[in-house]
Amino acid sequence: MELPLPYHELDTTVATHLRRDYVALRADQTVADALVRLRTQDLGERVVYFYVVDAEDRLVGVLPTRRLLMGAPDARIDALMQRKVISLPHTANLLLACEFFVMYRLLALPVVDEVGRLLGIVDVSVFTDEIFDLSERQSADDVFQLIGVRLAQSRTLTPWASFRRRFPWLLCNVAGGIACALIAGQYEAFLDSVIVLALFIPVVLALAESVSMQSMTLTLQAMHQHHVDWRFLLRAIGREVLAAFLLAAATGLVVGTVAFLWKSSARVAAAIGGTILLSVMTACLLGVILPAGVRALRGDPKIAAGPIVLAIADVATLLLYFNLAGFLLG
Repeated sequence: MELPLPYHELDTTVATHLRRDYVALRADQTVADALVRLRTQDLGERVVYFYVVDAEDRLVGVLPTRRLLMGAPDARIDALMQRKVISLPHTANLLLACEFFVMYRLLALPVVDEVGRLLGIVDVSVFTDEIFDLSERQSADDVFQLIGVRLAQSRTLTPWASFRRRFPWLLCNVAGGIACALIAGQYEAFLDSVIVLALFIPVVLALAESVSMQSMTLTLQAMHQHHVDWRFLLRAIGREVLAAFLLAAATGLVVGTVAFLWKSSARVAAAIGGTILLSVMTACLLGVILPAGVRALRGDPKIAAGPIVLAIADVATLLLYFNLAGFLLG
């Protein structure tokens, strides 16, 4: 078995790793002629796509196997082929090829010269380890996007450019913190009368932020693998509701029990535990609804990434915390 390339070789060009045993059909052939030609070729067990070239060997399309097998014998190949083909220039490096494999989920890519002539193909077997690494980096890229930094850009940006890209996201955190401070200020007298509620604010906020980030990360990863529409959003919410309830109930019970043992007040414990129950469920659902909802509306889910979700989760948590505690404690 051919060993995958080490990572440091990804700067080499794809031209040095071409396979020449590709299957090329002529655009002016009929299905019957193409099948006769294929029967005379040794296709082996490698990845096979049926690429279509013109009289000058320029890549003009790709023919899905099903169309070839189901097409009428006298049908021309150029009438059945797909004209939109993802190809690589022969000057591209292997890192770009790896990114194309991950982006388009293809098993092989055609390589063309300056005028579009088909030179050969590179297939996924060359990049096995690199594709795994890229998948890991894609997950890492999601995490960087959550805090407003793209992984690929962070390697090449100047300090000023990095500042301009990251500072707006930090402003989201600043705005969220100021909003929380203003909300807490409205309940200052209430907190003075029930000091223990102020002591548990960091715990309540930390739990809400943690579960919202978990839900959002899982949602972003799922969006790489599934088509995102309103049906996807409803399914994701349905799956998350039960998980959110179990997480919220467990953490609310733990923190509420600690509050009861510490202050010997059932009402305070109920207020803290009940708030955690509601806030954790709310934060969990926000982590799903915001990025998936934006994508379902054909938007960029990065605009609903980490800082925004955290700010909204913090505000919603404090409002739930103070109002529920005020209701239970009078």
